Amino acid sequence: MTQPPKKRQTKAERRSAILQAAGEAFFLQGYAATSIDSIIERLGGSKRAIYQEFGSKEGLLVAFVSEGSNLLLASLDDAYVEHHDLRETLIEFGCAMTSALLGPGFIGAYRSVLSEALRFPELAQAYYVNGPGKAQHRLAQVLNSAKDRGEIRLEDCDAAACHLLGMLRDNVHLRVVLGLSPRPSQKDIRKHVTSAVDLFLHGASASAPVVVRKPRPATKTAEKK
Repeated sequence: MTQPPKKRQTKAERRSAILQAAGEAFFLQGYAATSIDSIIERLGGSKRAIYQEFGSKEGLLVAFVSEGSNLLLASLDDAYVEHHDLRETLIEFGCAMTSALLGPGFIGAYRSVLSEALRFPELAQAYYVNGPGKAQHRLAQVLNSAKDRGEIRLEDCDAAACHLLGMLRDNVHLRVVLGLSPRPSQKDIRKHVTSAVDLFLHGASASAPVVVRKPRPATKTAEKK
């Protein structure tokens, strides 16, 4: 019996498959040990096509991080933010971000960048700009909008966004990166994120507003010391 011909992948599907294969390779082998040939072995196709699409192995890693960031930032899309309160928006974003960061692809990319940052500083810079930096910038915009609506009181929304991202990553991310803990369940991720968001919005006191103050410049007396 003749088998029906396989459906040909679209360009977008092929790109997604390449990035997924690259993420798996970075997770299992690390950046230095991963070659374009090893990705081709997982996926099939030609080396030339990958170089035409991404330019280099570094381009693959940056594209993986950038497109992953775009997906998780969908929960901070203007249309979503407009129809949900701030707490719900931050929780949904936090769950999307934490789930992505704890996935094998992002864990592999993170480990790879840490191990290669001193040798390839341009790789570390590209990773930061297209991943954590992009998330912090968009989150700060959302907080600024909430501030303008009078929902929160902040002096520095960019610093506040940085604080919240740190709370969301927390030691949960570090323990998975170090291989000390398995990836938590979605239920545990939501519990962790909800706790971090509530602490961010309300602080240690149930009635205290969130205030993030800019650091004051050092006084002359302090400088002499």
